[in-house]
Amino acid sequence: MSCSASSLAASESLTGTATSGTRWLLVEVRGTWGRDVVADSGLSDEIRATLAGFPGKVLFVRRPDSKDGVFVCAVTASESGGSARSQRLDRLADLPDADFEAGEPVAGPIVLVCAHGRRDACCATLGVPLYAALDGLLPPRRLWQSSHLGGHRFAPNLLVLPHGVQLGRIPIDRAAEVTELLAAGRIPLDLYRGRTIYEPPVQAAELAVRQETRCDAIADLRLLAHVGGTVSFATPGGELEVRVKELPGPLVPVSCGADPEPTRAWVTSLAGALQ
Repeated sequence: MSCSASSLAASESLTGTATSGTRWLLVEVRGTWGRDVVADSGLSDEIRATLAGFPGKVLFVRRPDSKDGVFVCAVTASESGGSARSQRLDRLADLPDADFEAGEPVAGPIVLVCAHGRRDACCATLGVPLYAALDGLLPPRRLWQSSHLGGHRFAPNLLVLPHGVQLGRIPIDRAAEVTELLAAGRIPLDLYRGRTIYEPPVQAAELAVRQETRCDAIADLRLLAHVGGTVSFATPGGELEVRVKELPGPLVPVSCGADPEPTRAWVTSLAGALQ
């Protein structure tokens, strides 16, 4: 059984499973990616050193129809939305001399679908069909296949930058619905893994607040505090406080072919009413 099927069969929750990150560098690299995209890329030592020196996460991206130049995009995710600036290089060899903070601001979200089959089979088996379903629903430079986003067992995985919104287990037949919600700055909460800008317990608390208040717009909430097991958010209706507790989750393989291992789950309870 695949890792994604095992996770689903064990009823492992998506809540609080988003990867962590606030800075991202997207680099278009066509063709097949190795398991570790930078170390196994076959690129020159100078390019690999440049990528390894980036103060954040490096993702390789590609589009089957892309043939000219190299797309490079530096992203900073933040609670208020963040920023993204993209540029096109003539060739990958120009990367070490590139100014990643230069380039044109990107209008609208960038949607990444993990299709990194050499990292885990589920990402290719489930990610590539999702990418195909989304293709045509988004402008070409706003939708990309991506290298490892974290959490193979929740495939197909999708990351929305610069908001840092991560979704998992996205049904193909909901591609249009998900696209429309994201374009409107909203989140399909039943597919929500969390925001990458938050720690896992804060991700869990955020979802609890959104479910309680039915606030699915990305901009609806603002983190006020995270002290111990208590997290508070500002909402359109006032402040809401949530207690978060970590419990053992089901034993599942985190990757295809791996032995089952412990996971963690989050239990939340409202600790304060809207004021």
